This record gives sequence, structure tokens and C-alpha cells, in this order.
Amino acid sequence: MRHKHGYRKLGRTSSHRKALLKNLSIALIENGRIETTLPKAKELRSYIEKLITKASAGDFNAHRAVFASLQDKESTKKLVEEIAPEYKDRNGGYTRIIRTRNRRGDAAAMAFIELV
Repeated sequence: MRHKHGYRKLGRTSSHRKALLKNLSIALIENGRIETTLPKAKELRSYIEKLITKASAGDFNAHRAVFASLQDKESTKKLVEEIAPEYKDRNGGYTRIIRTRNRRGDAAAMAFIELV
């Protein structure tokens, strides 16, 4: 049983899961909205909201903390300087998940995740 476990493993090793969340975050920051499977979207929501909260400080340490997670200069700069200041007065809830369809190949539940 996985009661109160805390996170989804997504059928991957820890390093693969870390890389997946990092790449999904970069795509979400660049595009504002992406389509992925529902469990990935739900796990990404927690990851990206923590990054936005860190970035909302807007100082040099915020840049360092976000870059440590993303390892992408352009995305880090966009998150800290453009996206995070929009959510300065908001306490969480920076993303929205919209269920869309079941994927044809394996009937996986798909969803859009977007920045509010």
C-alpha cells in the first residue's frame, strides 16, 4: 500500500524521474502549456510550483536555486524575471490541469497543464 507516500514513481528510476520532471518543467516554462499524461501532470504540478515559489524572491540566490533544478539558463532567466513576478501576490496555485482525452495507443489519460 502507498498510503501517504508523497510522490509518484512513474515507473522510472530516480535519476530518470528527475530528468523527466526537469525536461517537462523546461517545456512548460518555454510554452506556457503542454499536454502530457495525467499522472505526469500531477507530479509536475508539485515540482514547478515549488520552483516558482523559489523564483518569486527574484534575487541572485533565486537564480541559483532554480538553475540547480533546471540546468537551463534561458528557462531559469524567463522563470525568475518574467513568470515568477506575475505570481508575487499569489499563495500557490500557479498551474491548472485540464483533463483532455484518452490516448489512442494505450488509453492513458491525457491532460493539459498550463500556467494560470
